Amino acid sequence: MSENQIAMKEAAGRAAVDALVKSGMKIGLGTGSTAVFATRRVGELLAQGVLRDISAFPTSFQTEIECENLGIPWYSLNSHKLSGSLDLTIDGADEVSPENFLTKGGGGALLIEKIAAYASASYAIAVDESKLAGALGLSFPVPVEIVNEARLTATKAIEKLGAAAKLREGIRKAGPVITDNGNLILDLTFSSPVKPDEVELLLNQIPGVVENGFFTRKRPVVFIARRDGTVEVRS
Repeated sequence: MSENQIAMKEAAGRAAVDALVKSGMKIGLGTGSTAVFATRRVGELLAQGVLRDISAFPTSFQTEIECENLGIPWYSLNSHKLSGSLDLTIDGADEVSPENFLTKGGGGALLIEKIAAYASASYAIAVDESKLAGALGLSFPVPVEIVNEARLTATKAIEKLGAAAKLREGIRKAGPVITDNGNLILDLTFSSPVKPDEVELLLNQIPGVVENGFFTRKRPVVFIARRDGTVEVRS
């Protein structure tokens, strides 16, 4: 990853926090190389006293650790503090379509990220301009989280939908990736454009599928960092 791309990720994450996060909010904090800059900005503003009384819901072990290091108070979504709802979730995305449909889950946290997104009154996505795509699922794989016993049955059902499915393998670990929830991930690539809102529902009807990486039911406001240093806001 180039220094310029890192700078764009940071600009997008900081812009989303500065524009949307207010004291007293219950916020979901996403996972990944762009979302981490939003989490760090929240921690920075809390340390400065600009923000107060923030209750965070981290969407992965990675984000939990980041919150602990930054002194951001975090809770389970089931806690009395959060009571199953959030004011705002800020996250990143692997791809964003012109309709603001998303592909997410490159970091393996799609299940909890989707729970947070769909439990939020407002939803924001921070990306650099390389994440913009004309159609989803053609170049960046769409992840599907499955239980172990559905590895073959789900793969066969997914292939009938016109996608190639590949079990995600670990890096610096022998064997498949295991999610924070103890499940496996199939990465899907489609040979021709699909309707993400329809396929999101179809994938979740397959027995053994826990969740998939198409995010279409909650349209986010998208903060897009450009190479010229500007951040575009697209509703």
